[in-house]
Amino acid sequence: MTDHRPRCPRCAHGSVRTLYSSPVPGVWDVLQCGRCLYTWRTSEPARRTCRDAYPEAFRLSPEDMANAAEVPTVPPLRTTGTTGTPGQPN
Repeated sequence: MTDHRPRCPRCAHGSVRTLYSSPVPGVWDVLQCGRCLYTWRTSEPARRTCRDAYPEAFRLSPEDMANAAEVPTVPPLRTTGTTGTPGQPN
């Protein structure tokens, strides 16, 4: 028997949830992996939606994720100058 449940193309995890479905039913869904958080639309090409076609260089294993460096925090926004435009010199 073939398992037709979606699996994550990046890490092969089976916990995938639907984030959004197209306004026209059945056209596409936006899916997200519960483990690595990879997100894709089902209408994208196989290299983005199918584990067998997903580029090997970008695949993740459970070991890759366990040994990944911590993602740095996003620094606070800078305050605006007198021009009112962020990032512009005063």
